[in-house]
Amino acid sequence: MKRYIIYMLLLATCFSCSDMVEGINDDPNSLTSSSYGNILTGAEVGNIILQAGETARRAGIFAGQYTGIDRQHLGYSQYNLTTSDFDGLWYNAYVNALRNAKLAEQVATDNEIGPITIGITQVLQAYISGTIASLYGDSPYEEAGQVEISDPVYQDQLEIYAGIQTALDVAIMNLQAGTGRPLSGSELYADGNPTVWTQVAYTLKARFYMHTKQYAEAYASALNGINSASNSLYAPAGTAADNSNLNYQFFAVETRQADLVVSDFMASLIQPGATNPIPENYRGNSKTDETARYNFYFTKTSVGIQPNTSTGFASQTAPTSLVTYQENLLILAEAGLRSQGFSTGLDYLNQFREFMNGGGYLFNIDAANLKYQPYTTADFQAGGIENPGDLSSDDALLREILQERYITLFGQIEPFNDTRRTAGQNTVRVPVQPNVGNSLPERFLYPQTEIDRNNNVPQPIPDLFQPTEVNQ
Repeated sequence: MKRYIIYMLLLATCFSCSDMVEGINDDPNSLTSSSYGNILTGAEVGNIILQAGETARRAGIFAGQYTGIDRQHLGYSQYNLTTSDFDGLWYNAYVNALRNAKLAEQVATDNEIGPITIGITQVLQAYISGTIASLYGDSPYEEAGQVEISDPVYQDQLEIYAGIQTALDVAIMNLQAGTGRPLSGSELYADGNPTVWTQVAYTLKARFYMHTKQYAEAYASALNGINSASNSLYAPAGTAADNSNLNYQFFAVETRQADLVVSDFMASLIQPGATNPIPENYRGNSKTDETARYNFYFTKTSVGIQPNTSTGFASQTAPTSLVTYQENLLILAEAGLRSQGFSTGLDYLNQFREFMNGGGYLFNIDAANLKYQPYTTADFQAGGIENPGDLSSDDALLREILQERYITLFGQIEPFNDTRRTAGQNTVRVPVQPNVGNSLPERFLYPQTEIDRNNNVPQPIPDLFQPTEVNQ
């Protein structure tokens, strides 16, 4: 067996999960030999940190879901960032996550493990690459993660998205081949289940088509996407100090609650009662009670509203949403409305509400505080409970779906993608306002380490408020 470099783990500023990968690499700075299973595990841990760690929190600040109140997070909320603020985020994405995923595919191929394992590594690479492209725009793609290439070429963002769609198609064919499942325990999310990974691949295709505003294609892909809560992809968490839920580590262990709070705007959407900071924003009505969801997500502390680290969203062992049934339903609702018409959008929104009425993705909740009754066409007509103004029925429904996505995908990167994707649709978009100035952030900055070392970095270097290609 060849010798491979494992690029592990993990930047201290992103918080480690070393117990999840114990034994992979006793010395992260040394060359080691390892099986594909160990490298795959490392790639998935790197991806958890990309999707649910500081990158996601930074995206949440830019999307108006978090507010920084001290130290560097106060600066982030005021959009006072430098290129060096993104060094660690870029490294985790490209080294801990993408490079390990590519190495896992190479080792599995060299050892003839089989197509299911290779398909999983390909889906993982597409997932990571699509996340990077969504945040940074033009970026290394085909040459990324290759040790022998010191200055990988930057590719056009739309070209990357097209390549990812092709890569996912190839991955799906491998996943459907029926042989070569990875060793039990080496794949953290779904233990190598090819049915789960095939559905995840289709939901990712739908997600990335949403990014590029190809709504008919997104709808068609989501029809083959995750079709039950049990087939959702979640990041596991444990009871050890360094394999706990990453938001638990940040808000409860690292006591960074003094730096970052849930924004008044985010809380106001689902907080019932007189303590709501912006009462007119509350989404509850005769068919909707958001009390259970608010209590699942949040709790009030001496410094403000925080994620629930005791019994809910950010508790120590809470799994973290990656690619889920609820997201797939809401893709079907929005993309269905945009490409198929009102009745399709309403039908899938009501499927989502039926799911939520049974508890949905929530846990440790009081069912008496849970109500998501189905909406009717009349609810979205002028004067209806979801259209108190004079929007068209289509726009009123679209506004509700976009707001539902904003809340349901809290803690993930997707709300930042949605706020940028819908920025020009003022009558329906979630009305996130800039914390300072007149513009919301449009991208992550290229890191200083990349600017210093890679001659292919785009020039002039775009600033925080320059839209990426898909959002121009």
